[in-house]
Amino acid sequence: MSETSVSNEIYKEKYLHKAEVLIEALPYIQKFNRKVIVVKYGGSAMTDEELKRNVIKDVTLLKLVGFKPIVVHGGGKEISRWVGKVGKEAQFVNGLRVTDEETMEIAEMVLSKVNKSLVTMVEELGVKAVGISGKDGGLLKVDKRYADGEDIGFVGEIREVNTKIIEDLLDKDFLPIIAPIGLDDHFDTYNINADDAACAIAKAMHADKLAFLTDIEGVYVDPEDKESFISRLTVSEAEKMIADGHIGGGMLPKLKNCTDAIESGVNRVHILDGRKPHSLLLEVFTNKGIGTMFFPDAEKENLE
Repeated sequence: MSETSVSNEIYKEKYLHKAEVLIEALPYIQKFNRKVIVVKYGGSAMTDEELKRNVIKDVTLLKLVGFKPIVVHGGGKEISRWVGKVGKEAQFVNGLRVTDEETMEIAEMVLSKVNKSLVTMVEELGVKAVGISGKDGGLLKVDKRYADGEDIGFVGEIREVNTKIIEDLLDKDFLPIIAPIGLDDHFDTYNINADDAACAIAKAMHADKLAFLTDIEGVYVDPEDKESFISRLTVSEAEKMIADGHIGGGMLPKLKNCTDAIESGVNRVHILDGRKPHSLLLEVFTNKGIGTMFFPDAEKENLE
């Protein structure tokens, strides 16, 4: 075979593969056109600039092909870094940050900085974004949250989501980027767990999808056995894993959020490894996906 023929074969293989990927994505683009997807963005993907840009590219592409994405972001590692800078030590109870008045001020400052940096990245890609917190428009109304009866300061539990500001932004073709901060009835400021905020917003917005970008690949029967990875879980299967003691640590509240969202009407919930480039696109637009997908029990037979 001549050098030219070899070159043509490589060219065809490379670009035919790209065409196949686009064709595979087509039915998903059609199915989810104008549907709401809430993306909870956190973990290591927020601290690595290249990963951060990949995530923002993914979300921007979702917007450009017809989705209505909403980003809810964390910032825990950055908050801990700034807490350390003022000579304080980050403290946690049951995975919740102990948040005194000074820590709350730091958290709000850091989350605002993260929020506007994400807005800037989206705008650089030619999509209009608006960064808000749960304080804006009375979006997230909270009650004081306790950890097993222990007072952990200004940590909020969402009581109500006022979706009007999000709906208005989506109607005007903006991409909302939301920092998990809320107000109580006395207008005091509270820090909110970003997973909880994303779940509450997805439920209130009747989202079709909720995706958690995390530092894990998804759900395993045994975290030490990579062969035990589970790509699909019904609500009852997830609840059984919890009851059988297969799920613990920080994964437990995440799974509870997943099952709660499905039971509240969110069609699909995904746990993805945000450290893997373009994991969000691979999960949404390919047949096999890349993470763990949660879905209602009633649809089990249709997906088998």
